Amino acid sequence: MSKLFRFRVAAMTFIAGLGSACSAVPPLKPPLARDYSPQPAIREPAPVAVAAIPPTPPPKIIGESAIVVDVASGRVLYAKNADLRREVASTQKIITALCIVDAGNIDKPVTIQANDGACEPTKLNLKPGEVYSRRELLKVLMVKSANDVARALARDVGGNQESFADLMNRRSASLGMRNSNFITPNGLPMAGQFSTARDMAIAARAAYRSPLLRSYGAIKTFTFRFNDGRVRELENTNKLLKTVPYCDGLKTGTANAAGRCLVSSGSLNGRSVIVVVLKSNSPNIWTDSSKLLRWALERPLAGA
Repeated sequence: MSKLFRFRVAAMTFIAGLGSACSAVPPLKPPLARDYSPQPAIREPAPVAVAAIPPTPPPKIIGESAIVVDVASGRVLYAKNADLRREVASTQKIITALCIVDAGNIDKPVTIQANDGACEPTKLNLKPGEVYSRRELLKVLMVKSANDVARALARDVGGNQESFADLMNRRSASLGMRNSNFITPNGLPMAGQFSTARDMAIAARAAYRSPLLRSYGAIKTFTFRFNDGRVRELENTNKLLKTVPYCDGLKTGTANAAGRCLVSSGSLNGRSVIVVVLKSNSPNIWTDSSKLLRWALERPLAGA
């Protein structure tokens, strides 16, 4: 076989193999069709309107610490000794209530124990062995401010009073309350326990945003039914609910060292505010708080 013939055979074999290899490569896919149809615009979150400070001077009050805060924006409209540490009595049950809501399982049954009643009045005088849901007890806590109810809820959620106090302090820290320390779930006096008007306004803003707590804080009266069939009409300790038409909450507090305290809320003409007054007295706690609510809310809408 001549060299030329062998060369031609080799060349033909190479070309045939090359064709087979090329045919094994999958053909290129056509580019994906691009969607040129109009796309929905990206919505930016609506800005929170910053509340305007009322044009009239704030009223004079007797309470030693106070603050008025716009609920929507958090803007402080008025402050008096707002960062002064002091006892806040039962207003700190707002933090207790937030911890109960955080725990969930709101319809869980709670069996009352003897140690739940180891506190001073005001009490509902629940008996050991009685069973109520967390929801029922939370309602009593916000409306009637019963101290034994606070202890029962704290034990049920935290395991004991000390562990629940840790929950309270972690919750308050998460809200940005930087000047508070809670030891009891009911606000009864205890060395080392304190808060401020500013911190309690922060807590109240959080509670106001909870539909359950907001609804309970606005209840004027309701009928509580004991396990044995007895009923008791419970009236809200917040008198402003009956005297200021747009007041819709929130929590009272009274103790010798703390004086008369009130965290109140109100909504009017599209505005909502939190008013905290600490260390006032009777009857000035009601006039202090109502004057600040009226000052903050009874004014024309912007541009009106």
